[in-house]
Amino acid sequence: MGKFTDALEKASPAKALRRQGEIKRGGEEQDPVISPLAHEKGGRQQAGISSRHNWDERLFLATEPHSSIIEHFRRLRGTILHPPSGKRPQTILITSLVPNEGKGFVCANLGYVLAEEMEHHALMVDCDFRRPNLAKMFGVANETGLVDHLQDNVDLSLLIRKTGQPKLSLLPSGRPPHNPAELLTSNKILSLIDEIAERYEDRIILFDSSPTVVASETSILAKRVDGVILVVRWGASSKELVKKFSETVGAEKIIGVVFNAYKESKVDSVIYKNSSYDYKYNYK
Repeated sequence: MGKFTDALEKASPAKALRRQGEIKRGGEEQDPVISPLAHEKGGRQQAGISSRHNWDERLFLATEPHSSIIEHFRRLRGTILHPPSGKRPQTILITSLVPNEGKGFVCANLGYVLAEEMEHHALMVDCDFRRPNLAKMFGVANETGLVDHLQDNVDLSLLIRKTGQPKLSLLPSGRPPHNPAELLTSNKILSLIDEIAERYEDRIILFDSSPTVVASETSILAKRVDGVILVVRWGASSKELVKKFSETVGAEKIIGVVFNAYKESKVDSVIYKNSSYDYKYNYK
């Protein structure tokens, strides 16, 4: 087994800092959430375990039990867990075409609802080395992360964090490197994707990647995963860009499109004025 498998095997804080090697456990397999770093580099903030109190306010409000927004993500979860083809995607890339379309927020909410489902765990991996956002969204430190594993072979047991949501863990990006494209097209990260999928069949892994227009590596990652969710913001991406992306990665790879920041028309306003649903998000 590879280093990622070893990392996920160390499921409790007490075991996370033991000598490397296979750890035997009896009974049911635990959530793949690893102990935080004992101390960050240079005496910086300790990478503590997040709780909901540390979450970004937008994420906290969106995941409230009576939030209308979260229902849209549950619909998307249903499409992922029960696809028409019958084969559930395990590794999913979440991306956008241009910056500021809300892909990080979509990834965070989707991770939340997937972990909310009784039979599944979820792991989010922040591959947006240019503008990482997931760590901040969940209130955990981003001093170290995937970059450190790819560059310096740092054990992943020191990098994977708890989020405050049971069965949902996060591998932050770490500090932005000077060579993001090279790291994200290396054989090392491509092998990492395959290893996660092979070892943990009950876990769905979400990869948050850079927008395709500014990052050439996103198309390569998209071809490696099982499926892609494209986030398109109202008035941001053109139909031509969407069509070009679909042709590049293959239409069969696209699980769906999240239409973000949808502006309600006057007709919608009249029809749904008494409805409890919020039309800020639309999924197709």
